[in-house]
Amino acid sequence: MKPLLLSHFTVTSAIGCGVQQTLASMREQRSGLTPCNFDTVDLPTFIGGVSAVDTIQMPDRLADFDCRNNRLAQLGLEQDGFADAVKAAVAKYGASRIGVFMGTSTSGILQTELAYRRLDPVTGALPSDFVYDKTQNTFSVADFTRQYFGLKGPAVAISSACSSSAKVFGSARRMIETGLIDAAVVGGVDTLCLTTLYGFNSLGLLSTQACRPFDIGRDGISVGEAAAFALLERVPDNSASDAVLLLGIGESSDAYHMSSPHPEGLGARMAMEGALKMAGLEARDIDYINLHGTATQSNDAAESKAVNAVFGNKTPSSSTKGGTGHTLGAAGGVEAVISALALQHGLMPAGLNTRELDPALGVNYLLENREQKISRVLSNSFGFGGTNCSLVFGRAN
Repeated sequence: MKPLLLSHFTVTSAIGCGVQQTLASMREQRSGLTPCNFDTVDLPTFIGGVSAVDTIQMPDRLADFDCRNNRLAQLGLEQDGFADAVKAAVAKYGASRIGVFMGTSTSGILQTELAYRRLDPVTGALPSDFVYDKTQNTFSVADFTRQYFGLKGPAVAISSACSSSAKVFGSARRMIETGLIDAAVVGGVDTLCLTTLYGFNSLGLLSTQACRPFDIGRDGISVGEAAAFALLERVPDNSASDAVLLLGIGESSDAYHMSSPHPEGLGARMAMEGALKMAGLEARDIDYINLHGTATQSNDAAESKAVNAVFGNKTPSSSTKGGTGHTLGAAGGVEAVISALALQHGLMPAGLNTRELDPALGVNYLLENREQKISRVLSNSFGFGGTNCSLVFGRAN
């Protein structure tokens, strides 16, 4: 593929609003996970919440979109000058030549949960101010982002579980390469809700403490929420030396099980190999791997087998979910931005909360930050149903 430029990017999660706070948390090895105190949830688990979302007010013209998911989207769009960058792109290319590609899993389902608390006691009708298509509907956050900027190009929502906002990079690339658009706003947004927390609890996948990826005693995930965005454009003739490029994308579907990964990591391996092939790189060319690393027994075991099969056990790697929590449909976007920060600042972030590595996994897992020049990063995002995506990013020079 022809590389694409991440001309601007931003991330908001439990470890910070915007890239500067995020980078500071990574350097200080500070986790954003706290005991669960979300809404009426009564579960012994940890979450990665974004408290600032409660301060966001929707503009009147977008009032029908008001829900936690779109408020977090707006909070994210207002960080790091990202909104100004998109407006500049509109002036350059035209509103109809910029696409929107957003990943999410539960979208604004919390708004529906809240609406059901206000059912009409006689008719059972939902309250009249509940607007399903602008809040819970999976397309809502893509539509909101499009309307927020007044864009008129194609808009797509991808909901493939935890690979959602990694796969948006592939959809955007295909439309840019075919000439349908000149630039794309890509990313992902997912927010806390009761359905997610109690759903993962029913599957026995929630940890009772801050999650510990690749630890010998790992016992489940910590659910987080986040918004991450990037502006994708063709690479100009004179890129800055610290410019971040999208070099390769690998997508696969092993369809092994509804919620469990293929035990040998078959789909994960196919995704990583596909990303390397598209980038024209060998495994030895990757300096750091941002692992999917959810901290469940089966996911970390399957991913380690796939990583070892492709890379061996030498390439430094870590999961950043010990800081952000597992942000589900936003995870791919969050970790794409973290990968970009790693490239620009020469920082391989430590995997937080992990105390004793599981020797059976055999990966080169970082328990402390490592600072050195990084040229290429691979980021993994693997979802329920065996939907997998790996992204390769690199510095322009």
